[in-house]
Amino acid sequence: MIYLYIFLCLIASAFFSGMEIAFLSSDKLRLELDRSRGGVSARILGVFYSRPDHFITTMLLGNNVALVIYGLLTAVLMEPWLKSLLGENDGLILLAQSVLSTLLILFVGEFLPKVTFRANPNRTMRFFAGILFLVYLLLYPFAWIIGLITRAILFLAGQRTSSVAIRPQLSSLDLEYYLTHSSDDGQASGIETEVKIIQNAISFSGLQVRDCLLPRNEIVGASIDSTRAHLEELFIRTGLSKLIVYKENIDEVVGYIHSSEMFRGDDWQKRIVSALFVPESMQASTLMRLLMQKKKSIAVVIDELGGTAGMVTLEDIVEELFGDIEDEHDRQKRVAKRLDDRTFVFSGRMEIDDINEKFGLTLPEDEDFMTIAGYILYHHPSIPSQGQILEIGDLRFEILRSTSTKIVLVKMTLPEA
Repeated sequence: MIYLYIFLCLIASAFFSGMEIAFLSSDKLRLELDRSRGGVSARILGVFYSRPDHFITTMLLGNNVALVIYGLLTAVLMEPWLKSLLGENDGLILLAQSVLSTLLILFVGEFLPKVTFRANPNRTMRFFAGILFLVYLLLYPFAWIIGLITRAILFLAGQRTSSVAIRPQLSSLDLEYYLTHSSDDGQASGIETEVKIIQNAISFSGLQVRDCLLPRNEIVGASIDSTRAHLEELFIRTGLSKLIVYKENIDEVVGYIHSSEMFRGDDWQKRIVSALFVPESMQASTLMRLLMQKKKSIAVVIDELGGTAGMVTLEDIVEELFGDIEDEHDRQKRVAKRLDDRTFVFSGRMEIDDINEKFGLTLPEDEDFMTIAGYILYHHPSIPSQGQILEIGDLRFEILRSTSTKIVLVKMTLPEA
């Protein structure tokens, strides 16, 4: 019977050690996504992750109880055998008992379960969630007392601790880890979009207005002295629903006008909506709140000299969170096509990181330029004319369409392999 008890102690120690390492190694993002989808296991694990200190204390308590019982039983089991082998040398017997029992528990109760459970911690936590909850309820009163004593000692030592339940703290590294490993084991299916939205939300806090503005040379606007007929023609030709209105030039913006106002009479100037004027350095999240509070959809971005650097719409900011939202602007401004293995056609405004991600390319990225047009202009001092061919490094660019102020469409050819 003593062999059975020792075996059960080894199993208990292995279980507690393995669950401790599985808990610490588990993917917090996947837990949050599982919790949002419901399920008994997810709710149970949510309890554990909301109070990680209690869970770890419970696992350590269970493991220590198992180890103490295991040590006592192995001492009783090995003592007659060791006495017959080593005589009445109590010190040598104690040393032999310690070494043999420690080697066994290290391998069976520590090394083996930690290696095994760490291989797939989230699946392990879900599988044992029910058993864990029963053990947690059984040991929690003792763990709570130990935690109370620990907090009292820390308080006397001058360290404050919190007893408030917490949510797992997620970072972009958790997201990258989740996407990489989920794509390998096929578990990202159906929730990759959610992950990307969360990833965008994390990076959104550091996004500035300059990162999502439409440059001034691409703003379509009209003079405040324009006739209603001219504005109607401009709305029809561009397909836009709103136009920037300025006085003498684009640096003197007065607001914007909606296409629906064209049906309300010739005095359209009286219905101009004033725009917000914001600096390039403003946080995009701050601008988003301002636009919603003031019920406006367009903000004019001012550079350090007081001129117009560009404009930002509420849609531009939302796209940073949820990805591209196709509208009448986007159908015109972004083209990305692969003609063959080496040849591509891009809109000038296509961002290089999007091109690299979509086509698996390694075009150079730099803080001095974001778009393919910016890359060309970075290496070419002036706007190239339509039909002009440029060689930049081992890349060949043919300007398919350009204006006096911007590169509209470009064909890029990769070098031969």
